[in-house]
Amino acid sequence: MKRMLPRLLGACLNVLALVLPRIAARKGFYLFCTPQATPVKDYHRQLLDTAAKSSFEFEGITIQTYRWGNGAKKILFLHGWQSHSFRWKNYIDSFSKEDYTLYALDAPAHGLSGGKYINLPLYSRVIEHFLLQVHPIHAVIGHSFGGFASLYALYCNPLLPVERLVIMGTPGEAEDFIQFYRGMLGLSSRAMRVVAGYFEKTLHHPPSFFSAVRFAKAITVPGLIIHDEKDEEAGSFTIDYDLRVGAQSEIGSGRWESDGFFEC
Repeated sequence: MKRMLPRLLGACLNVLALVLPRIAARKGFYLFCTPQATPVKDYHRQLLDTAAKSSFEFEGITIQTYRWGNGAKKILFLHGWQSHSFRWKNYIDSFSKEDYTLYALDAPAHGLSGGKYINLPLYSRVIEHFLLQVHPIHAVIGHSFGGFASLYALYCNPLLPVERLVIMGTPGEAEDFIQFYRGMLGLSSRAMRVVAGYFEKTLHHPPSFFSAVRFAKAITVPGLIIHDEKDEEAGSFTIDYDLRVGAQSEIGSGRWESDGFFEC
């Protein structure tokens, strides 16, 4: 049934694109921007409740934040798609709370934050807003979609008070997700055209604009791109963009194999 549902939704969008293309465009776009919620379970809360928790309102959405420690060096952790801040448990446990202040936030429509939808510009605006509240930040560490959003935030505002950037398992191109979305739903060419048109109208750029290569080339913050070669989930979307960033960027790259350092 779980495999059939995307195809049923895609079939509905294909029909709508023929008779009511504007409705198909809007529904298709927001479906693309709707994550499946990862529940915050009791054992997740055991960690999250050890943090100093707060929240702020951003564009009508309540954003949940967490802080551990009171050290001089501040680090912001940013989770990926369909995840939440518990993902950083092993890192939070490992850092000295006397030397570091560790921050994390749940993205819109994730974890304990509000909202139903998320897209790259929205997540990056949330990141920018939070960075300006807690700066200066010694390092931003982002996984998957969180890494992509942090790259875009620095691309849009190069003056953000971030000293270092580390991104792990980060997607290379938004276009890859668009094609995956099309294939999963079985969208027709017409349906895909109207959805892509709504995407561009709403986010002011076509999907091809949202490229980690483009963003990494433009930023000057020293950083590191990391790929775990055993990361099967991210492997479908990450590409060797670390090899194409170019000499003008301050971002280096690395690869390793692990038995997993995330929990969720």
